[in-house]
Amino acid sequence: MDKKKVWFITGASKGLGLSLVHQLLKAGQYVAATSRNIDELKRAVATDSKKFLPLAVNLSDEQSVEKAIKETITQFERIDVIINNAGYGIGGSIEELSDAETRNSFDVNVFGTLNVIRKVSPYLRAQRSGHIINISSIAGITGASGWAIYAAAKAAVISLSEILAEDLKDFGIKVTVVAPGAFRTSFLTADSLNLAANPIADYEGVREIHARYLKMDGQQIGDPEKAAAAMISLASMPNPPLHLLLGKDAFDRATTKLEALSKEINDWKPISISTDFDQ
Repeated sequence: MDKKKVWFITGASKGLGLSLVHQLLKAGQYVAATSRNIDELKRAVATDSKKFLPLAVNLSDEQSVEKAIKETITQFERIDVIINNAGYGIGGSIEELSDAETRNSFDVNVFGTLNVIRKVSPYLRAQRSGHIINISSIAGITGASGWAIYAAAKAAVISLSEILAEDLKDFGIKVTVVAPGAFRTSFLTADSLNLAANPIADYEGVREIHARYLKMDGQQIGDPEKAAAAMISLASMPNPPLHLLLGKDAFDRATTKLEALSKEINDWKPISISTDFDQ
């Protein structure tokens, strides 16, 4: 890494977030890291380095997010890279998931990301620099049966990132949205995955799909340390990508989706273009 930067990472007490924190501190970077449970975060990172700032943050609370951003600026005087990593999986058909379960998912996976962006953007604009890295999922590009709400939330992160990049480019601020595949983290455990509290018996196929996913726990092909290193490398690139897939499974799923989407669009082109006024 060519220079010391200040990093702000959400959801840092486990998984990819924790891998990022460990690698960045080892490289001598300055890291502000958030978690709902600050004691869990401190235990996981296990350092007394002055370059590490642990923060207890409720991402769905704007005031909590704003306070964390201000504390980071006070401690380190700037913020260079923001990684919106916090999130959790949610499984169930739309019918099975309650309004509360659905909204809670969006609160963390989407609105938490928006709150961080909203509160950090004034500082980045004043600096005329910065890099916002939003963690989505391959599910945001091509979801799977039984994971509709999760796919919708992660698709929202991709869409907002695409427009955010346009909105902020005149200020020298870069944006990347990362879509990982399956990585060997705690994502498929009860700590990071919620299944419908009131499943409906008719959705046998959804239950079978969930069972297959749960059996993958500990067997995922993705190495979280390599994923963290790939994301860290983005901050040193003069022209980082807007979209970055992580994992061969993500790459294969995305290209299959793009090929199918292209075929469908072209197959139905006659109807698509038939709706214009006659010239």
